[in-house]
Amino acid sequence: MTAVCQFHHPARGIGFGVVHAGQLYDASDLWPAMSAFLRWSVGRTNRATQLGALIAGRTPLATLADTDRPAAHAPISLARPIDLQEVWAAGVTYERSRHAREAESAGSGVYDRVYTAERPEIFFKATPSRTVGPFEAVAVRADSRWNVPEPELGLVVNPALELVGFVIGNDMSSRDIEGENPLYLPQAKLYQRCCALGGLVTLTDAVADPTSLTITLTIERGGTAAFTGTVSTGRIVRRFSDLIAYLGRENAFPAGVVLLTGTGIVPPDAFSLAAGDVVTIAIDGLGTLQNPVVCGALPAM
Repeated sequence: MTAVCQFHHPARGIGFGVVHAGQLYDASDLWPAMSAFLRWSVGRTNRATQLGALIAGRTPLATLADTDRPAAHAPISLARPIDLQEVWAAGVTYERSRHAREAESAGSGVYDRVYTAERPEIFFKATPSRTVGPFEAVAVRADSRWNVPEPELGLVVNPALELVGFVIGNDMSSRDIEGENPLYLPQAKLYQRCCALGGLVTLTDAVADPTSLTITLTIERGGTAAFTGTVSTGRIVRRFSDLIAYLGRENAFPAGVVLLTGTGIVPPDAFSLAAGDVVTIAIDGLGTLQNPVVCGALPAM
């Protein structure tokens, strides 16, 4: 696996790294942050091979396993993999999501229509300041009674709208607010700590077939599994290239952008996240993203 990341260093703060063969290499001298890397990636092919050549001869900073822990328990830990990038999201890309959102909206018909429409549903999800990384808390709104995580495959896109890599995403959602009226979607989706991203951006070169990855969601409550679900990215009905193309229509992302591709795992209607729950999302080849849940809008760091 070849991936890039941002990491916490106890003395230097946030750094930029390359992960290769289970080792983390400091590449902050080449790219101080994700924005610089995404600008460098424009027009390049075989990016994984080029990264391997650039870090050849360097001494690893840490092993990947040692960084995959909360910052308080690891000298060097993975951080959210964005600095200036907005996070956007596509909806109703799985049939399961189509049925769930249509039901929560009391049969309005809007979600059935967008599922088969040429134009996908794409909405603004989060700024960097509203996004958290591994082991940081995601939030449920205090004014909502029905909240769920939405495990998603994220597309990391450079300023030229080229797909550079993949990341694990959690598009937190207040289903009762959105279901009351589709016009409330921004309030259901966009608030402090409303989005979590995995620490690794796995390069496209390192993923053999992104349309056949298994996504697994586990929600723990009181130390036991309260919900578990799986889905394959093969059930996404939209092509990634089409989603990126629509996102880029009449829009520009000079620092790059992250586009979440929708969820196919929906907990039962009777289930709602609660403070103290732990959400874990795993995607084949991309790793694991774990976040505790809090209630109320604590500012993200």
